[in-house]
Amino acid sequence: VLIVLGICAALLLVSREEKRLRLPKDTAIDMALWAIPLGIAGARLYYVVFAWDTFAANPVSILYLWQGGLAIYGGIIGGLLGVFLFSRRRHIRLSTLTDMIVPGLALAQAIGRWGNYFNMEAYGLEVTDPAWQFFPFAVLIPGRGGSVWHMATFFYESVWDLAIFLILMLTRRRMRRSGDVFLWYVSLYGAGRYVIEGFREDSLMLGSLRVSQLLSLCLCLAAFVILALRAIRLNRGRAVLAAAILVLILALGPVGGMLLLGTGGSALALLPPLCLLIASFYLYHQTQPAATEV
Repeated sequence: VLIVLGICAALLLVSREEKRLRLPKDTAIDMALWAIPLGIAGARLYYVVFAWDTFAANPVSILYLWQGGLAIYGGIIGGLLGVFLFSRRRHIRLSTLTDMIVPGLALAQAIGRWGNYFNMEAYGLEVTDPAWQFFPFAVLIPGRGGSVWHMATFFYESVWDLAIFLILMLTRRRMRRSGDVFLWYVSLYGAGRYVIEGFREDSLMLGSLRVSQLLSLCLCLAAFVILALRAIRLNRGRAVLAAAILVLILALGPVGGMLLLGTGGSALALLPPLCLLIASFYLYHQTQPAATEV
């Protein structure tokens, strides 16, 4: 129910953006018919792949969506595939469509995260200090030995997604290059998810690595590399130097976070996404075109 509410809220917002961008009427609705089914399928498939042991004994349970088990990264990948196919079919620039949908996507994520509360999933480490056993810092999770307080990581991410939504809505008109809104969504969501994922107890794992944390760091790094290449192409010497220094900071830290993937207790775990965000923010402003260049 909450996922559907999130989708409806996003669709209303995307429809407004469609008018602002002067796209053909019903572009948002037609795109949703491609993106939403593939997004839901991707969300389930992503979860099933990395939690196969849960479904191996009864593969039919893959269809039991009401029992939980939808991974947002899979949903984003599947949804983007639908948007890509739609853009090719309608001959609309992909970056224009992604810029149009990501504010609504962030809002949908903020709403949908509350489904984790009702399913009692996506919670964090146990909270043993009575002083912190209250919502919104912690949430009471029922268990075999009685209810236990855990970090309310689903709520942390919901708040972060809401913040991303507000940031994108307030800044999207100032972003002069097509694709920049999507670029900042990737950077902001990846950085927040990297940190929050480190505190979760039910992460999808790839060996000893948290899959979503690894992917989050890759997204932050990809956005940083795109901006660094843009700076090099524009021959912005100071920006390139700043990028090199921050990359060096990452290298001197936990080797791009790889050694800290899976740990949420160390303050050093914040270093990789924080450095990438700062570097990306600096490079972005150093490479903004003048109004006459747009």
